[in-house]
Amino acid sequence: MAGLAAAARARELGLDVRLLEKGDRVGGSMLLSSCVIWRYRTLEDFREECPGGDSVLQQQVLERLDGALDWLRSLGAPVVWEETGNPLTVGLRFDPRGLAEALLHAAGVEPELRSAELPEGRLLLATGGFQGSPALVERHVRPAGPLRLRANPWSTGDGLVHACTMGSALSDGLAEFYGRNMADVDFGEAEFVPLAQLYGRYATVVNEQGEQFFDRPISWSENDLVQATARQPGAKAWYLLDDEALARQVRDRTVAELAAAAPTTTAPEELPFDVPPGTKLAVRVAPAITHTIGGLRIDDRARVLDEAGNPVEDLYAAGADVGGISTGGYASGLAAALVFGRIAAETAYEELS
Repeated sequence: MAGLAAAARARELGLDVRLLEKGDRVGGSMLLSSCVIWRYRTLEDFREECPGGDSVLQQQVLERLDGALDWLRSLGAPVVWEETGNPLTVGLRFDPRGLAEALLHAAGVEPELRSAELPEGRLLLATGGFQGSPALVERHVRPAGPLRLRANPWSTGDGLVHACTMGSALSDGLAEFYGRNMADVDFGEAEFVPLAQLYGRYATVVNEQGEQFFDRPISWSENDLVQATARQPGAKAWYLLDDEALARQVRDRTVAELAAAAPTTTAPEELPFDVPPGTKLAVRVAPAITHTIGGLRIDDRARVLDEAGNPVEDLYAAGADVGGISTGGYASGLAAALVFGRIAAETAYEELS
């Protein structure tokens, strides 16, 4: 998203661009997502949900997203939903392939696929974070067990590593990530959504020893529960479901329907620990990582900063390569990618003018 948005905006401003893509297609993990691009309604909501984030960067997302969404519409990006369905947020859901095609058309450039090149000169880093690198995840996130990847396989920290060689500073929140607790089986791209078990807030959640480990209300996104699960022995948990939980509705399906589709659904009597009275079903889950939350430190013009807070010459970043926006919580990664991809193009244009 970030690279495509930057390329389209740069071309609109009259700049010549090269679009380098490490993978065999453009669109990154956006193509694998539900493609809802949203923001919190107020800065106060944003701060409450993501208290460790940089308020200046959060303000940019809040102020500039609506205009960026209108811009996407003007490019012909197809809208699927006009509302998010969440009272805390506003935004749109796009068809991901249609959105990628609209941005690529607007960029007016042939993408250089399977490119490992990071050229010299003015450069926007939009490599999608470091969740695809087990070594970097182990170093920075430090989960209690390996995390399955719920994202494209090419985002392995190239932007982070390159910027660090140029003296870039890193943001807060490097140990944080966005992901989902999934049925604890191997899966492919087609199962990214169907195997997500997004009903932990209705379950009794225990680890492999049968111990409850989350002692506060679970957030609406459940990203706090996912990260807590990643710190449990083996990075696994069980969702224990009673009749009330099974009857709950998650969008257009009941929890009972979602749990029945999970390959790790288990009868309570088969568990190696005692369960609460009334438990009818158990589902074993394990966290999968979609994108990292920590990353490069930038300013409100998408310029990469060094440890002293000064811009690194000719270096910009956007998307999941950037950290410090949703630290301490969860916010739309696609929204930040869209906003700061466009800002990076505008900053480059201003500096070249």
